[in-house]
Amino acid sequence: MNYDGGSYDVIVIGAGHAGCEAALAAARMGCRTLMITINLDMVAFMPCNPSIGGPAKGHVVREIDALGGEMGRNIDKTFIQLRMLNTGKGPAVHALRAQADKFLYQHTMKETMEKTANLTLRQGMVEELIVEDGRCAGVVTKTGTVYRSKTVILTTGTYLRGKVIMGELTYESGPNNQQPSVKLSENLRELGFELVRFKTGTPPRVHRDTIDFSKTEIQPGDEKLKFFSYETKSSDNEQLPCWLTYTSADTHQIINDNLHRAPMFTGIIEGTGPRYCPSIEDKIVRFSDKSQHQIFLEPEGKNTSEYYVQGLSTSLPEDVQLAMLRSIPGMEKVEMMRNGYAIEYDAMVPTQLWPSLETKRLPGLFTAGQINGTSGYEEAAGQGIIAGINAARKVQEKEPVVLDRSQGYIGVLIDDLVTKGTNEPYRLLTSRAEYRLLLRHDNADLRLTPIGHEIGLITEARYEAFLDKKARVEQEITRLQETKVKPVQVNEVLAEYGSAPIADGSNLLTLMRRPEVAYSFVDRISPAPVELDEEMKEQVEIQIKYAGYIEKQLLHVEKLQKMEKKKIPEDINYNEIHGLAMEARQKLTKIAPISIGQASRIAGVTPADISILLVYLEHYNRVTAAKG
Repeated sequence: MNYDGGSYDVIVIGAGHAGCEAALAAARMGCRTLMITINLDMVAFMPCNPSIGGPAKGHVVREIDALGGEMGRNIDKTFIQLRMLNTGKGPAVHALRAQADKFLYQHTMKETMEKTANLTLRQGMVEELIVEDGRCAGVVTKTGTVYRSKTVILTTGTYLRGKVIMGELTYESGPNNQQPSVKLSENLRELGFELVRFKTGTPPRVHRDTIDFSKTEIQPGDEKLKFFSYETKSSDNEQLPCWLTYTSADTHQIINDNLHRAPMFTGIIEGTGPRYCPSIEDKIVRFSDKSQHQIFLEPEGKNTSEYYVQGLSTSLPEDVQLAMLRSIPGMEKVEMMRNGYAIEYDAMVPTQLWPSLETKRLPGLFTAGQINGTSGYEEAAGQGIIAGINAARKVQEKEPVVLDRSQGYIGVLIDDLVTKGTNEPYRLLTSRAEYRLLLRHDNADLRLTPIGHEIGLITEARYEAFLDKKARVEQEITRLQETKVKPVQVNEVLAEYGSAPIADGSNLLTLMRRPEVAYSFVDRISPAPVELDEEMKEQVEIQIKYAGYIEKQLLHVEKLQKMEKKKIPEDINYNEIHGLAMEARQKLTKIAPISIGQASRIAGVTPADISILLVYLEHYNRVTAAKG
């Protein structure tokens, strides 16, 4: 007998990083939101690495914050180490990475959610989606409770038909020995969704007191801290170091001697694993010419002795894992606290989604996170906030928010998924973004905070502070252009920067364009009449130094936006368009692109196909207008 659990605007299934952002966004936008999860003790749990950020991923966290999401604020409260990576390279690839106190991260996020208005947390196992009049209208749990809603967001991570694999041992399980979700996966297939089988893995955890750190290299955090959230101005968090060591010849021998027991080589593992985060056994086979691989020892929190062995993801049997660990310098006497394992799970083929992350087959149903074929907490959270925003906007009968590839890494991520699909767990990389000089860590607020404010996730106070920052940066750039200096004023200071003297007068903006001249030069020669914080000064410097490159990318973006503005009607029948190649017809029918821009990015659709499509659309639009 079913029990009525009530009605909501938005129901979020799952409480991982995608679920948290989705539920918070929907609730903060005024929607009555329910989040259902198998275990409330696992809200925002980190089943793999205890860290947030890194190349491309850190950019996503910054973008989530600029839109009004929570991940950046939460890691700023709970980090145990912060490091800005790639500082020796250009600003496009500067990336912040944080080690998290994983338990504090969980508890802090759960507390935030519990205190959020319009948001109800409920423990339960969703087994079925309710479909009425061709749309998703709610869910049914294992206990028979029926929750009705206007929209549903699936953020089930790696739980769908989850199966843990270690050596010859396999058993049904979600991550960290949690219950898997089996019936919901079956229900999705019954509803006609195409699912694929993917795999991910995690390394062993070891006891801190059994590590000989004297044989490893210390990896401390930054002394001068930068944060993920624009709202975080300072922190007194104590930083803990990580430690670097390497695999040895013995490690490689142990692995090679036991490949016959490795599930990925014996055929036990069926799912496709992540290319950019391979297991150690995969690395040893694929890169047999390498004599060693980096291993990072990372603390999992301040109040635990567990260390995460980054770089040693494995599904080898337990006895092999221990032998492997003890062959690594610094871990000769190490005690293993948790085994590494692989986990297989069902994922949605993401080309079944609109760019809003609503499913094409079932209106009202959205999906976000690893169910869409991605890997990583950050990619999940980035999808989560967009799904939450768009589920709320559907309830509010407003147009969805779709970020394009020039607006954010989140836009690149979602466009890649829904346009190209993925045949392996997708990882975001800086190289996937063609406009990465525009999509920097430093300017996420300039790109996205106006959108966050417009949809109601950025407060008036924060928006006013953003507008003030933007105005100060613009005023300072104008001032530097207008401020003329003479050789006698600047040559001595230029010499200190290793920069050539000037023979005639110049403006400060021209001198700032020199690669070796930092904004600190301006502070000495002609300090700003208004106060500028470090973020503002950095923004001034980057905008001046990279102005030419940025302008070129903006011209490309302008061309892209013309293509994106050419919308394709939903009722187009591609089989009626003469001249289109058969592959293009099949791909365009399957993906159903919303614009010429999206159509042009579909694999198998050629420039010739796009030209034919443009001619057809002109005729189609004229006929439609005439019928008017």
